[in-house]
Amino acid sequence: MQRRFLDCVETAAFPGTSEEEKKRLLHMVVVGGGPTGIELTGGLHDFLEEDLKNWYPELHPYMRLTLVEALPSVLPMFSKELIQYTERTFKESRIEIMTGTMVKGMTPSSVLLKPKGTLEEEVDCGLVVWAAGNTLRKLTRDLMGKVGEQVNKRGLVIDDHLRMLGAPSIFAIGDCTSTSYTPTAQVASQQDAYLARMLELIAKWDALENKLQQLTNATVQGGNVTDGATTEAESIERKIERIKLKPFHYSHQGSLAYIRSDKAIADLPIFGREWANGGVATFLFWRSAYLSTIFSLRNWALVAGDRMRIKFFGRDVSRE
Repeated sequence: MQRRFLDCVETAAFPGTSEEEKKRLLHMVVVGGGPTGIELTGGLHDFLEEDLKNWYPELHPYMRLTLVEALPSVLPMFSKELIQYTERTFKESRIEIMTGTMVKGMTPSSVLLKPKGTLEEEVDCGLVVWAAGNTLRKLTRDLMGKVGEQVNKRGLVIDDHLRMLGAPSIFAIGDCTSTSYTPTAQVASQQDAYLARMLELIAKWDALENKLQQLTNATVQGGNVTDGATTEAESIERKIERIKLKPFHYSHQGSLAYIRSDKAIADLPIFGREWANGGVATFLFWRSAYLSTIFSLRNWALVAGDRMRIKFFGRDVSRE
């Protein structure tokens, strides 16, 4: 993406490039108004305003960013207050947001958009970045086609124990499923941990069932039921009864997103209430939260050092 992005900038800087071609080359379109699309758009804005503006000042008036989202608003998992804050911040930065707009096709030099209630329009651009999620894999489509209960075209329908409807021996988590939860890494991570515990309990259940069956078979073949065998069988049955396969429950730990120019937004559950805020202070919290997830001291120092280098010397504008 960086190579293609800088190709557009350098091509626009060539002598003799027409005004229309400069406008096309320096129009960047990001598809997807979730956290990924918002953070990518904010990062591109910072790169344009804080770095390329200094290297190519004559091209700055032509630089344009557009964010396309099919839903009625961006960041649907955030509060209305933060959605409005993000939209205002983008407007101040001359970032165009097109909500309720579907992408119908692309060409090497344009993207075909269909805003709700209007006709399709072809928008010239130099770069399109897809941040609107993944399409279904062939395996997922094959499973949906072979199981009658799978009627949702968006993904595999699962029950509260993450089992595929119509095929309870198959578990499914993450992007291949269609659930009421927001398709984020936070949800997939909790599903992953739950499924690991679930499979461990199932394995324990199966081992106890097999042991009980072996004990029963040995008793039947021997024809002599001893007190010890009876006691052991009762103990195994109690252990089986204590194994509870609880349904999956998602615990929301909050949502964070960087928007631009050292500003971020946060929706966090604190003492049973949702805390929503945005701005520079939230950006510092966002930055520290991501740094805290780096367990290696070496990697932590490298990331922190890279951030400091960018702050003082700017971003790398080379192709690689």
